[in-house]
Amino acid sequence: MIEIKNLRRYPISWIPTLYMAEGLPYFAVNVLAVILYTRMGVGLKEMAFFTGWLYLPWVIKPFWSSFVDILGTKRRWILIMQLLITITFAAVAFLLPLPFFFASTLAVFWIMAFFSATHDIAADGFYMLALTHHQQAAYSGLRNTFYRVGSLIGQGGLVYMAGKLETAYDNVTRAWSTTFLVMSVIFLIIFLYHTRVLPKPTQDKGVETRSVRLVWQELLATFSTFFAKRHIVTAILFMLFYRFGEALMLKVSAPFLLASRSEGGLGLSTADVGIINGTVGVVALLAGGIAGGICVSIGGLKRWLWPMALALTLPCGIYCWLAMAQPESLIAINVGVGIEQFGYGFGFTAFMLYLIYFCDGPFKTSHYAFCTAFMALGMMLPGMAAGWVFEQIAQLHIFTDGAAGYINYFWLVMLCSLTTYAVCAIVKIDPQFGKAVPKHN
Repeated sequence: MIEIKNLRRYPISWIPTLYMAEGLPYFAVNVLAVILYTRMGVGLKEMAFFTGWLYLPWVIKPFWSSFVDILGTKRRWILIMQLLITITFAAVAFLLPLPFFFASTLAVFWIMAFFSATHDIAADGFYMLALTHHQQAAYSGLRNTFYRVGSLIGQGGLVYMAGKLETAYDNVTRAWSTTFLVMSVIFLIIFLYHTRVLPKPTQDKGVETRSVRLVWQELLATFSTFFAKRHIVTAILFMLFYRFGEALMLKVSAPFLLASRSEGGLGLSTADVGIINGTVGVVALLAGGIAGGICVSIGGLKRWLWPMALALTLPCGIYCWLAMAQPESLIAINVGVGIEQFGYGFGFTAFMLYLIYFCDGPFKTSHYAFCTAFMALGMMLPGMAAGWVFEQIAQLHIFTDGAAGYINYFWLVMLCSLTTYAVCAIVKIDPQFGKAVPKHN
């Protein structure tokens, strides 16, 4: 029988838990917080604006990523961040019952987001240091799968548990406080496990010969070369606006599912939302991503860009139908959300592959970090405005016969999705990028 101290020899012993730990806090901050505050009675406008700020650490993380390389090992950074994330989960649990829970837990979520973004930097760097190039490719599927397992747990299992506890306790605050305590325990177990099984690669060491001044010089160099790349303007517009409709949808879709039918929502329970988002939604998302990867490998990114843009935007119309029809069948709602998530997974493939394409060349790692920062900014700003836009559009009788609220808003999202097509029309992509290399006999 293999002793636990010897497990570090086997990448399969730590890759799943490392990337589950990368996914859990991200989805807790950006998805779970939205559902939490909705159930705690926070208004949509305030919830969307303040939770939108939680993307900020992922926007600015390229500016301190170089310092993670200098100060200590990636392994140490991972363990410290996991311990701190454990503490912040517990802090949310203890602050929820207090009268000033909204301001205090928002502050903790922001700190958690900072720790999570730093953990992302360290974990991705550790993955490359601990594995050979062959192993990195071989385990990439496992890595991505368990990142999504974090999504399954964060926006599925834990939401379902919170919903069941709401019913058992007949107390929303106590239910969610218990849920975050459970998350803290999960993360504590992951932290303790990693103290034993994470390997200690010889390459994993701080670069002591580099001064802080030199790091800033290198950061400025990568910054200047990034903005000197060809087609930089159209590339940035693509990064900011390809997902514009989705960014507006993200902050409102969960409140819509939870809102009562008298308010224009579907009146689902918290547990129902956990099942829909965490099982059907995640499976459909993964299936869409897999299908997208297969299609691009056959025809290339340029050929599939427009079909993927359509897949990303048109399924948003499902929410228009859900808001107008208000079906009572959970099967119909699950199918609708599944279609929307499959389309998102399929369409998102084009976005991520374009980032890889645009970053090719010198400084590709640093340039990719800048691209993901623009991606986070493109989600952050529309998300912050989503609640205010909802309140304004709810007062208008444009798309419905005197009705207001979610129907009008989802039709507006469809209209704003035209920005996706606009940036697809101007972006520059090599027709050969993404195609599988043909084999020659």
